[in-house]
Amino acid sequence: MTRAELIQLIKSRKSYLCVGLDTDIAKIPEHLRANPDGVVEFNKTIIDATRDLCVSYKINTAFYESQGVAGWQAMEQTVTYIGDDHFKIADAKRGDIGNTSDQYAKAFLKRYLLILLP
Repeated sequence: MTRAELIQLIKSRKSYLCVGLDTDIAKIPEHLRANPDGVVEFNKTIIDATRDLCVSYKINTAFYESQGVAGWQAMEQTVTYIGDDHFKIADAKRGDIGNTSDQYAKAFLKRYLLILLP
C-alpha cells in the first residue's frame, strides 16, 4: 500500500485505527486452543469485526514465532486473510515489553534451542 493509498483510506474511513493482533494462544477461548487453526480462526473473528473500522493491522510476530512452524503458518494465513485493503505492520522488534519478551524467549530459547540442541 502506498502512502497516498493509506491517506485515502484514512480519509474514507475517517479513522486512524490500527488493530493489534498480538494473539496469545494461552488467552484465546478454550475451544479454539484445541483447534490447530485456532489462532487463525480467532484472528479472523477480530478482523471481521473491525475490517470496516480500521485502516491497519499490526501483527506482533513474537506471538507467532513462539509457536514454531505452526505460528509462522498462522501469521501467513492471517496476513492473507487481511488482504490488500488495509495497511499491515509487522511488529518485529526485539527487547520489547514483558509479555512480548516472554514470547520471544519461548521462540528462541525454549522452542528453537531445544530443537537444535541434542
